[in-house]
This record gives sequence, structure tokens and C-alpha cells, in this order.
Amino acid sequence: MSDPIEQSITSILTEIGEKPERDGLQRTPARVAAAMRFFTKGYAQDPTETLNNALFEVDYDEMVLVKDIDFYSLCEHHMVPFFGRAHVGYIPDGKVVGLSKIPRLVEMFARRLQVQERFTMQVASIIEDVLQPKGVAVVVEANADGDESARVHKDGASPALGPRGAAARSHNKVFQGE
Repeated sequence: MSDPIEQSITSILTEIGEKPERDGLQRTPARVAAAMRFFTKGYAQDPTETLNNALFEVDYDEMVLVKDIDFYSLCEHHMVPFFGRAHVGYIPDGKVVGLSKIPRLVEMFARRLQVQERFTMQVASIIEDVLQPKGVAVVVEANADGDESARVHKDGASPALGPRGAAARSHNKVFQGE
């Protein structure tokens, strides 16, 4: 076993009192290593390249909105899952990006160890940097399993993180549905 993640998982199993060689656990280190590489594949992807490959100059200044983008991520504090939906909107200023790139961008940042606040900012920032829109808003609604299991949130509470950018700040009511 030369994979460092597999070795680490074998050590963890031993430390918690398990026998990694027992029947049900023999392939667990390899499975966990593959899962961790999948859950964190966003580190190997370049968000700027993804957007730049689908930029179009368009005379359009109405809001572009992609909503209900499902995502799954790992909390950086305890490496437990959190998941939810992201809604991404921007007001173009001469450039738009292919709509399929927005969910890919969300996926790319979700596949890194995250906190919801940084996740929201990273998606908004890359759109601001590449498209230079008049404004951008990213709203993330998440079920934070890590927080739930630690009993941090009250029953029924659903964190939602929101608008970013000059237009979002000056027209905040639009993005909040008021």
C-alpha cells in the first residue's frame, strides 16, 4: 500500500480500535482514498479556464440567473458533508458565459474543503474577475450536516448566504425577493 491516504485511513481504523484486515474493512482504505479524491477534485481544476472557454460578447444587460444548482461539499472544520443549492445571478456588462458553466463553477468550488461563506465568495469573485459584470449575487442555501451533528443550528434553521458586488449591494432588495 503506497497511497498516503490509504495508509492514513488504515492508521485511523487501527487507532479507533478496528482491525483493518478484517473482512468488511480490507478495501475500506482504498475506497475512502478514492472518495476523498473525488470530494476534493476541485483543487485540480482552474475556474478561470472554465469560464474563459465559454465567454461571449453580448449586448445584454438584464439579469442572468441560474438557480437550484445542487452541490455537495465537505466542511473544512470536521470534514463532514454539507450540501444544498446555490443560486447564481449576474448583470452582464458586455460579456456573458455559457449557462452550463455556472453549475460547473459551483461544483468546482464545492469539491474543495469549504466553509459556506468562502464558497459563496469564491463563486462570486471568479465571476466578477472574469466577466466584470455590473453586479453578481450568489445565494447558498445549505444543510450543514456538520453543524447539525454538533447541534449548532436550531431545528428548521437553514443558513442562506447572499448578495455580493456593487449592484447587489445597491439593489439588495431585488436579490432578497422584496
